[in-house]
Amino acid sequence: MKFARQVVVEPYILDFAARSAKLEIEIDGDTHGARTEYDARRTSFLEQQGYRVIRFTNSEVMGNLEGALTAIGVALADRTPPLPTPSPRWGEGLR
Repeated sequence: MKFARQVVVEPYILDFAARSAKLEIEIDGDTHGARTEYDARRTSFLEQQGYRVIRFTNSEVMGNLEGALTAIGVALADRTPPLPTPSPRWGEGLR
């Protein structure tokens, strides 16, 4: 799976995102402790855009990188693919 860093999803910048899987990885520093309302609004917005958001603290990543990578792997394996959009029957929607 390919992840990109600093992905723009207006009005936010995502730390890491796998666009094809619609998975966002957020690494929170010490300042995020006081930003719970902002983080909740941001997560809600991204979920409305179809993203799944996974959050780790800096200390979780630094102290247990393998655990963080395992959690990301599980999230990628658990993702439900989007439902296919059915093709319109001949003549429908072709006006």
